[in-house]
Amino acid sequence: SVLLICAVVSACAPTKPIVDSTTWLIAPKRVGETRKANSDFWLKMGAVSVNSPFDSKSMVYRLSDQRYEKDFYSGYVSTPAEMIGNATRQWISDANIFRATLNQSNTFFPYYTLQASVTEFYGDYRSQGEAVVSMEFYLTMLSSGSQNPILMTNRYTQRVPLKDNRPESLANGLQQAMAGILQRYENDLYAGTKNLPRPLGQQKLLSK
Repeated sequence: SVLLICAVVSACAPTKPIVDSTTWLIAPKRVGETRKANSDFWLKMGAVSVNSPFDSKSMVYRLSDQRYEKDFYSGYVSTPAEMIGNATRQWISDANIFRATLNQSNTFFPYYTLQASVTEFYGDYRSQGEAVVSMEFYLTMLSSGSQNPILMTNRYTQRVPLKDNRPESLANGLQQAMAGILQRYENDLYAGTKNLPRPLGQQKLLSK
């Protein structure tokens, strides 16, 4: 029959190997007690920029001083900028340093804004495998001028040794590195915001 012929032909046809792609979410979570808020004003999580070649959904491996390679079969569920921005906002919100910490799409008027720049986000395999994350944070205040003055600038680098060269290990290492940076930044942010200048032209939020 025609169906039998088709089945025989299909069985004899060459098959291509199936390569599955895997995606990971980098979303470190804060643990521990919340802090006593330093400010009655809102913080808004602003833009997060990520340097190339680390700005795509593909994992990046450093194989020599000048050679970087993207893994198109192992990557992230969203861009590093989106993942890092969400994780940073949630971490600071859970820390309770400000009255509220809002995401970038929120329409509420912010009083302070936090922006971040990611300069490194990769696996370093030049010798022992390491997850590498470097970030800069910029806390700015709403002012009456055309630009927001920078209140704080902080830069951090975190390297986490990897147990093997699997993408899963790199994803876990990047999450640990991010958690280390966010914990360090939380400590510095809390210390640095104890005496913040009052935003110009703004009033304190009414107590609930």
